[in-house]
Amino acid sequence: MIDFRYHLVSIVAVFLALAIGIVLGATNLRGGTLDLLQSTNDSLKNQLTAAQAARDGYLSQSSAAEQYLQSAEPTLLARQLKGENLVIVTEPGAQGSVVDGIKQAATLAGATVTGEVALQPKFNDISGANQSSLSSINNSIASQDGATLPTGSNPQTTYQQQAAQLIATAILATTTTAVAPTDAQQILSAYAQGGYLTVSPAGAPTVPAQLAVIVTPESAPADGQNDPANQVLLAVAQEFAGASSATLVAGSALGSAQSGSAMSVLRSSSVSSQVSSVDDADLTLGQITVVDALANQLAGKKPNSYGISGASAVSPSPLPTPTSTSTPTQTATPHSTTTRKAGAKK
Repeated sequence: MIDFRYHLVSIVAVFLALAIGIVLGATNLRGGTLDLLQSTNDSLKNQLTAAQAARDGYLSQSSAAEQYLQSAEPTLLARQLKGENLVIVTEPGAQGSVVDGIKQAATLAGATVTGEVALQPKFNDISGANQSSLSSINNSIASQDGATLPTGSNPQTTYQQQAAQLIATAILATTTTAVAPTDAQQILSAYAQGGYLTVSPAGAPTVPAQLAVIVTPESAPADGQNDPANQVLLAVAQEFAGASSATLVAGSALGSAQSGSAMSVLRSSSVSSQVSSVDDADLTLGQITVVDALANQLAGKKPNSYGISGASAVSPSPLPTPTSTSTPTQTATPHSTTTRKAGAKK
């Protein structure tokens, strides 16, 4: 006879079996899931290790290439710009290492760096009050020197373009045009006192340059293509191109690659046909290219874009031929009075 004890044992056995089944089933499922997760994790670890190894390899190759170029730079650049004068103009936010590298490369190429003109943030201010102040300085200088000021390619930056034209007459000259040092210093002092630029070393440049390098900001401006800083750069580059034998715009690799960077805006504008550009001038390769690009323009070749971020070529090809050490390039000699009215149209 089946008693209560039997029923109790049976019920307990059933529930125990269910419990055992649930535990066993969960254990098997958990084991499969863990195996899959572990396998995925191992695969990702292997991929990460491989990526890190590849990165380390590229860094090692890049470091070796940089060291080689630094060693070869004096030989590669010897006499490329022999007898030339070069002035460096920096935009607000320009990278100091880029400026130093270009100075070194130009010196190794035989050029004389006449000075550095650093445009200040105020120069890029297109507010009404600032434009009125800048216009006043422009007109004062123009009236003293009999200069004819340009109307400007962009109404927003007309006064910056006029200032760039006058500044260009103070720091740049071809072999047939020059401004006396005293006049040049007066022009630069007027803008310096207004807070629009600084000049180094003090009192420089004492002689005009035939070549100009404009160094762009390290990072892209907030408003990209339409940012006043980018539009002012175009106006400055255009005026310097007309007042020099060759003008080049240089930037850093990371900064130039950013959307809305000065380099990208320049290259998409009509001004790109008037100046060369190098987007990796923070690297030795780019600094060598700066010199080669300027030498190419001096040899009569057209401006071009060089580098690694949307450029036409990594560097000029074929490379320019160094000038003879016995016949240095003729330079402009300023006179006691101006041989050309400052800012006058050619």
